[in-house]
Amino acid sequence: MRGQGRKESLSDSRDLDGSYDQLTDSVEDEFELSTVCHRPEGLEQLQEQTKFTRKELQVLYRGFKNPGVLSLSSVWFPSLRYPQECPSGIVNEENFKQIYSQFFPQGDSSTYATFLFNAFDTNHDGSVSFEDFVAGLSVILRGTTDDRLNWAFNLYDLNKDGCITKEEMLDIMKSIYDMMGKYTYPALREEAPREHVESFFQKMDRNKDGVVTIEEFIESCQKDENIMRSMQLFDNVI
Repeated sequence: MRGQGRKESLSDSRDLDGSYDQLTDSVEDEFELSTVCHRPEGLEQLQEQTKFTRKELQVLYRGFKNPGVLSLSSVWFPSLRYPQECPSGIVNEENFKQIYSQFFPQGDSSTYATFLFNAFDTNHDGSVSFEDFVAGLSVILRGTTDDRLNWAFNLYDLNKDGCITKEEMLDIMKSIYDMMGKYTYPALREEAPREHVESFFQKMDRNKDGVVTIEEFIESCQKDENIMRSMQLFDNVI
């Protein structure tokens, strides 16, 4: 079914982009037919699979294909803006890292961008399609608290074995500090990432076995008022 959806006619793209007919003429139609190598699934199917409305999907699709059309203030989602060299509806890891780096010119965001890319690339095929993108975004923006925490856990569980180790969390923390850069104020101490990891495990590793399971993660987060408040920040993003 997914493969068949990708081969649908150009009308699917027009359906997603509500203003398509007003912005394109017949010559551009022929150009898009010759260059687009990935067609998103039908609008109705994406509505069923996500918690976005028809209009929201149209807005997201325009932002996915065209830079500058859509942006979010949250640094979690700079991938909403895709470069013009990726009008095909698919972005690879290198493109993703390049886009992300524009939001953190003072630091090195490449490692964290890779972790985030892998969280969106749920089928591990080395690319993020529009379907992958809106599926993840639907969980983050419209999912329940448990949905969002599960997504966050998957981001931190780098090898996807069902638990977070200190090594994985240290890699995450180092990537965040690298992304923030060396010239933040106040200055970050070299040992700060490891200290954050120790604090994380003291709070979340309930049975002290050296790893944090999904159950421990969700239970600990639900008891933390600051984390719960941060979850609510995404409720009205779009």
